[in-house]
Amino acid sequence: MAFELPNLPYSYNALAEKGMCQETLELHHGKHHNTYVTTLNSLVEQDSNLQGKSLEEIVKLAYGRDDLQKVFNQAGQHWNHNFFWENMSPNGGGIPGKLEQKLVEDFGSVDDFKEQFKTTAVGQFGSGWGWLVLGNDGKLKVTKTPNAVNPLATGEGKVLLALDVWEHSYYLDFRNRRPDYVMNFLNNLANYEYAEEQLNKA
Repeated sequence: MAFELPNLPYSYNALAEKGMCQETLELHHGKHHNTYVTTLNSLVEQDSNLQGKSLEEIVKLAYGRDDLQKVFNQAGQHWNHNFFWENMSPNGGGIPGKLEQKLVEDFGSVDDFKEQFKTTAVGQFGSGWGWLVLGNDGKLKVTKTPNAVNPLATGEGKVLLALDVWEHSYYLDFRNRRPDYVMNFLNNLANYEYAEEQLNKA
């Protein structure tokens, strides 16, 4: 089975009032993400050792291997973006009770969590991702990764929230103002209900 570009859980114009315009989503989902999927399928077709494996299996197998670096780049970005689209909502920004309690428990307050997330995501030099992860010790933590790398590959824990900080995800809406993009995501776009679902599954 070939990998497929997932449908967005909202329309291309659904996030415009929340700070992510239709053109950004059309380019980011319809062009960038679609290219990762198309390239990944082409690479899998050429390697019988990859055929029949799930996306998660390929991400873990290819991570850190020079001979599979191109495969990892495509598979990692496909996995990252699949999560990212679910992490946004036209009704985003509100934090449900269980997740809020856990954020306060592990960060001190919701504001402290947001400030740490912003500092971490803004501090990712160049392209990459910011993450809220339930660590292997059972505590929430904020982390960052370069390029296509993700906590699934590194084994850092279970992802609850993902933010793409590649420039194509925010340049049309925020130009070079990454801090504003990050805070807009945290306050207006983030689907914390989905993040809480991941916490409940852990």
